[in-house]
Amino acid sequence: HMWHFKYPLAGGATYEYVEKDEDGTVTLRETRDYISIATTRPETMLGDGAVAVHPSDERYAPIVGQLCEIPVGPKEHRRLIPIITDEYPDPDFGSGAVKITGAHDFNDYAVAKRGNIPCYRLMDTKAAMRTDGLSYEESAKIASEYLEGRPWDPYETDFLINLVPDEYRGLDRYEARKRVVEQITAEGLAMTTKASDQRLGLKLGEDDDPEALVPMVESNKMTVPKGDRSKVVIEPMLTDQWFVDAANLAKPALEAVRDGQTTFAPKNWEKTYFQWLENIEPWCISRQLWWGHQVPVWYGGCITSIRGQLKAQGDDFENAISIAVARGDDVDQLQGLSDCSSIDERFGEENGVISFCASSLDEAKAKASQYLDDKLDYLELPRSALRVEECDAKSYVDGGLADGRYIIVRDEDVLDTWFSSALWPFSTLGWPEETAELDRYYKTDVLITGFDIIFFWVARMMMMGLHFKDEVPFKDVYVHALVRDKHGKKMSKSLGNVIDPLELIDEYGADAVRFTLASMAAMGRDIKLDTGRVAGYRNFGTKLWNAARFAEMNGCYETAPPATVPQPSRMINKWIIGETARVAASVDETLAAYRFNDAAGALYAHIWGTFCDWYVELSKPLLQGDDAEAKAETQAVMAWALDQCLTLLHPLMPFVTEELWGALATRAKPLIHAEWPDLSAVAPDATAEAEIGWVIAAVEGIRSVRAEMNVPASAKIEMVLTGHNAPTAMKLLRNAPLIQRLARLSECAVAEDAPEGSVTVPMEDCTINLPLAGVIDVAAEKARLTKARDKVAKEVKGLEGKLLNQGFLAKAPEHVVEEQRERLTAAEAELDKLNAALARLAGLG
Repeated sequence: HMWHFKYPLAGGATYEYVEKDEDGTVTLRETRDYISIATTRPETMLGDGAVAVHPSDERYAPIVGQLCEIPVGPKEHRRLIPIITDEYPDPDFGSGAVKITGAHDFNDYAVAKRGNIPCYRLMDTKAAMRTDGLSYEESAKIASEYLEGRPWDPYETDFLINLVPDEYRGLDRYEARKRVVEQITAEGLAMTTKASDQRLGLKLGEDDDPEALVPMVESNKMTVPKGDRSKVVIEPMLTDQWFVDAANLAKPALEAVRDGQTTFAPKNWEKTYFQWLENIEPWCISRQLWWGHQVPVWYGGCITSIRGQLKAQGDDFENAISIAVARGDDVDQLQGLSDCSSIDERFGEENGVISFCASSLDEAKAKASQYLDDKLDYLELPRSALRVEECDAKSYVDGGLADGRYIIVRDEDVLDTWFSSALWPFSTLGWPEETAELDRYYKTDVLITGFDIIFFWVARMMMMGLHFKDEVPFKDVYVHALVRDKHGKKMSKSLGNVIDPLELIDEYGADAVRFTLASMAAMGRDIKLDTGRVAGYRNFGTKLWNAARFAEMNGCYETAPPATVPQPSRMINKWIIGETARVAASVDETLAAYRFNDAAGALYAHIWGTFCDWYVELSKPLLQGDDAEAKAETQAVMAWALDQCLTLLHPLMPFVTEELWGALATRAKPLIHAEWPDLSAVAPDATAEAEIGWVIAAVEGIRSVRAEMNVPASAKIEMVLTGHNAPTAMKLLRNAPLIQRLARLSECAVAEDAPEGSVTVPMEDCTINLPLAGVIDVAAEKARLTKARDKVAKEVKGLEGKLLNQGFLAKAPEHVVEEQRERLTAAEAELDKLNAALARLAGLG
């Protein structure tokens, strides 16, 4: 709710209040003796320091600089506050006049700082109205003196002065709010409006008078901060805290990224880093918690505060101290016995308290002892037998003097978690000692983190590292993606779409989960995690395992794998060495650029497709043939190539690769300690690459036709090569047994013309012809493919229509629209395949 109240002008003053519409036509003109304000928290009116209006607001121009009265509290002690101008108030919101309660609102605090307006704290830490401090009468008197020019300080306004009327003290804020509203309304100081005013949200009955005047209390939906756990509205309140001059610390952290000492990947996150640090505010580093690093500050009393008594005792310092302690005097209250302002300024003392910031208790004691020496020398007093001792806060003696002891007590606050975390790069390595670990591991190469803590953690580690170590804490910052559900929604317990990684690991294995995340970690894109992908990569691990078993069963590891790159003579072995060197170069490049998804994609294609599918199959004739030399060569090459696969894959699938590494052969060291492959000097064999590539293309083309034409898997068909030259014919003859085996052919032949009823597979240097007229029922296949094509075409048309419907795009959730787009892409690809198959059938008659 937003209540509208009248703040009466001091001395019964009046002014002409005028409202105008957009055209400048006067819509309201009346004489007022008050200024109207609107507030959602009436109980905070008790701590108002001013009423602010916008400098351009003509309605209030006649009364700017005048005083108005806060309409609550005992009438005989009601305070007057000034009407000021500030850019903060919005003339079009509420009444355009804003009460300024600096101790309980962030924006009001900023206005108070600009206008030198006192900030009065009204509540305690439980959001109840304060019970401590001076009486309301005394407090109101001092606050009134501020208007007359008396200097004020935060200690007085925050701790001593309590502007909560005695009858409200100790009340919960909501109960106090209720009573404040009742009191103001009873005195006729609430603004009124017609009961029918739509802003009030009132539901009038048949007997209610819509013209009746009622208190103006608007019903507005508002955003308010609530505690994560308690769900209770958080009350802003001015408190004493420790701050760090973050803007000063940010300068070297900004320069370190600008000049390239630290780089971000993706680079666009540097803009976020710059934006935050260029606009950084002072950093509040103290927290009122029971855990964390305790603030390294100790407090002691000011010796200045007993100066007057020292004079009275004839400069007998030790005697003066003992008398003050014995009597139980509050040493702080002795401060007024003499003019100590110059001494306070000289020693940085405030309110009878001085602080010692130190990295240890011993250092704090040393600083306190030095303070005593300096102070007594400044006062021209002899050094006493005072010894510095620490005590806990509960046992602390006011003024810090007790039985010949100068007492210091440590601040009970702890450091902000992010402040402690900012020390992590070096505090974990023995800092502040110069340890061997610190020398070796600071700075690190790369920090991997989420975008949501670039400011909270990354920037803070940069600031602290440069401040304490004069060097950046890390060379690169890799900002990883956010893991979402398969529809792209952020995982949330309330939505029930959270995927527990431990459950995934239990079902599919840690390697499958790890590889899934890596394969989807494209820079600048969030991960849409689908368990189907995890299952697929579990199968990838199984594929690798089976390939390793094949190599072992065929004697590839009966002798130690080659320590250097083999130099084979067979085409298939030359080819796999070149392909291995190619994928190693790709993995090196992508990992260096933090493109983990590209590294995973390259390894998946090489290991599953190139090695497991093609090399294993193409090597079988050599491994199972009678040529001992060819067999031994292939065993050595396969062991070497498989070892390279295990090593390159290890960062992404560490468990299965480590297991296979140890199971296949006796090793000098585990895989995690093995040398990373350096195959930069290995050049792929162009002849082998061309020939094996041709064989693979031929087999894939034939397999595709068999699938499209619905050729039975058991049927062996004939292949006839046409449009070829002599070298191409020789390629076919050299590799005919392989092609026949892999494509399930009865014969490989060459001819000038294609047989009748053939389906063609075009190649770069020839045409493969597959006579299928007698193998399949052409008419039935045409009918089947036509029916399938028409069904898919209908689906494509429907999906296109849906995605062109602006109403659907506007109303449907984003993940639903994305699903429809993906379905359309898949359907269009299927339609192309079916049309190609029908085109092939057309040649069969």
